[in-house]
Amino acid sequence: MFITLEGPEGSGKTSHIPPLMDYLRAQGRVVFATREPGGTSIGEQIRGVIHDLKNTEMHPRTETLLYQAARAQIVEQVIQPRLKAGEIVICDRYADSTIAYQGYGHQQNLDEVRALVKYATGGLVPDLTLLLDVDVEVGLKRKRNDADWNRMDAQTIDFYHRVRAGYVEMLKHEPNRWHAVDAGADWQSVQDELRAAISSRLPAVHLI
Repeated sequence: MFITLEGPEGSGKTSHIPPLMDYLRAQGRVVFATREPGGTSIGEQIRGVIHDLKNTEMHPRTETLLYQAARAQIVEQVIQPRLKAGEIVICDRYADSTIAYQGYGHQQNLDEVRALVKYATGGLVPDLTLLLDVDVEVGLKRKRNDADWNRMDAQTIDFYHRVRAGYVEMLKHEPNRWHAVDAGADWQSVQDELRAAISSRLPAVHLI
């Protein structure tokens, strides 16, 4: 099963993945977690270029293509082989981030962006996408207290409102794949709902 966590800045995705892994492993499941951009040596190098605050001149098309390069590498090198081996893969961001940020956020042509995403992923779509939804202002306030402040965190407030609206629009179009969680709730409540959403999609495990 391929599970992705999505959401605007400060939604808390990253902090929820380790306990989700512990929860699933306690059931006897084989779980692997990764992130985008990154997850491979090549992807981490690309991540450094995209997120570098010095790269203020980066054009949205350049940004979009760099994300796809990192994504193609992680799909082929990491995600697909582990899925074929029967593992559960949890990814902190994936292709929907490009639609939300580079498509809706930067207001690029959505059809063109989707075509690039399909090429980069080889058509691999998550089985379940968990949207950690949070008010834009609340999320940015959380993010400013994060040491990992990067170039993608330094956009305009209007940009982030477009990103959140993009996520909501995607959820409307694929309600069977997406599950929205109120990330403004307390941390444990969010974790409990994430666990429930994942468990409802997984077959039972019979431990020996």
